Amino acid sequence: MTAVEQPLQIFQLAHWLVIVKSSRLTDRRFGIAPQPHIQTGDALITADGSTAQWPDADVVIGNPPFIGNKKMRGRLGAAYVEALRKAYEGRVPGGADLVCYWFDKANDLISAGQLQRAGLVATNSIRGGRNRQVLQQVCDSARIFNAWSDEAWINEGAAVRVSLICFGLSSIPAVLDGLPAGTIFPDLTSAGEVTRENADLTRARPLAENAGVAFSGITKKGAFDIDGKCARQMLLESGNPNGRHNSDVLSPWKNGEAIVNRDPDKWIINFGERSEVDASLYPGPFTVVENHVKPARSTSNAKGERENWWKLARRAPDMFAAIQGHHRFIVTPEVSKHRIFAWLSPGTVPDKNLVVIARDDLVTFGVLHSRLHELWALRMGTSLEDRPRYTSSTTFRTFPFPPGLTLEDTAYQQTAVLPDGTLIPANLPVGIRRHAAAIARAAKRLDELRQAWLNPPEWTKRVPEVVPMGMKTSPYPDRIEAKPGCEKDLAKRTLTNLYNERPAWLDTTHKDLDKAVASSYGWTDYTPAMRDEEILSRLLTLNLEQSKSTD
Repeated sequence: MTAVEQPLQIFQLAHWLVIVKSSRLTDRRFGIAPQPHIQTGDALITADGSTAQWPDADVVIGNPPFIGNKKMRGRLGAAYVEALRKAYEGRVPGGADLVCYWFDKANDLISAGQLQRAGLVATNSIRGGRNRQVLQQVCDSARIFNAWSDEAWINEGAAVRVSLICFGLSSIPAVLDGLPAGTIFPDLTSAGEVTRENADLTRARPLAENAGVAFSGITKKGAFDIDGKCARQMLLESGNPNGRHNSDVLSPWKNGEAIVNRDPDKWIINFGERSEVDASLYPGPFTVVENHVKPARSTSNAKGERENWWKLARRAPDMFAAIQGHHRFIVTPEVSKHRIFAWLSPGTVPDKNLVVIARDDLVTFGVLHSRLHELWALRMGTSLEDRPRYTSSTTFRTFPFPPGLTLEDTAYQQTAVLPDGTLIPANLPVGIRRHAAAIARAAKRLDELRQAWLNPPEWTKRVPEVVPMGMKTSPYPDRIEAKPGCEKDLAKRTLTNLYNERPAWLDTTHKDLDKAVASSYGWTDYTPAMRDEEILSRLLTLNLEQSKSTD
């Protein structure tokens, strides 16, 4: 049974059960002749690559397949995906999930007067990122009149979070999450008690000054990562035929789990843009990649990955260029239960599931870790299952930093050290400098207290990292290990567990940081009791002002 035939069989069975229940069928053995109004086929494109035609109907109700953008080629085939995107070019944005094509198709028919209403199920990621552009088009030409924004669902045996959306030209009163609502926006929120002009965050625009600061890390597409013990052995090896050392191609590697949980001590082999011949001149690392990466890469559908099997799939040169020269940089997991920011040392390679912020000052760190930015990120981002997703394109690019402390104001990236060692952007006006110092001190306090909780000195020891062959000192930070007998206790000290518990000292420290950040915006009336919608309304106003200044 094909994927197309299976829903048809399910529908026919359901149809038969309805007839049996209504006692209209005397012979209750299953078997119903094909019904002409029940059709099977591709709902999106035809064999010649044109958009499919749907049968005449007043209402369409459906549960389109949940296939994310990054999985479409693997599940549907590269040729089909290319044909699909070509057919809907200019209508569905590149990078959108498969379900978006159903929304576009239904909306197109509604706009043409060939359909009155549609009710479709999508993963809740349709509320953000490129997916949301399809709902924006729905709201531009019709209206969402009923929606459940975030509900539990089972898909192929796995728990997911979905949005159920009804839209069309209906004038019936809007209902959102079972409650009366005003206008339902493309992010599946409504105005509530705030005016539409200030509350519709889908109106937020990317800010030019935020460009070129946030990046995704590298993409491996293969077992390029090795454990620390193996890496340290290679770093001490000599005798490479090119006279170079393995430190050229070995670096500590961190992913999202390493940030929110204990560091698993992983390193990565990264040959960068070296040719296969040049990469082979590092025999130890090259042999690992040849044995563990090449076999899988040889069957890849991507020509570039097959032919360049020794290279990382995405080497992120723009990201490495942006963090070059920094003595540290900021990262946050792309998907995480809690929106946590942390520091990584230079020379560390961040994985694709980390968003990298190319800044090393505590002011930027503090603003990002404030309640203000967290609320913006939750509303402007998407989600994976029940975990929020931080998207640099819709979250970071649109976030309005405080006046005088925008990323354009600090683009020179020079820093000044305060007497207590706090690092802030240099050459700030006196009033702005005062706000910067308050934010930086609160952020420094947060970072120090968290580190002390994560790695209590009575439980841990600092071990000097290996000095690679050819070097006199180690370029890597000391690693932290558990003292004998403390392993189990230390394993529980993770940022996830800390923020799950959110002890009083952490909550107080965050509130101090929030107050300092709010003050930098000129919000003298800020208190922890300020409503989320009020904060978002003010940030949206500032976003629109800042975007106009660069038009």
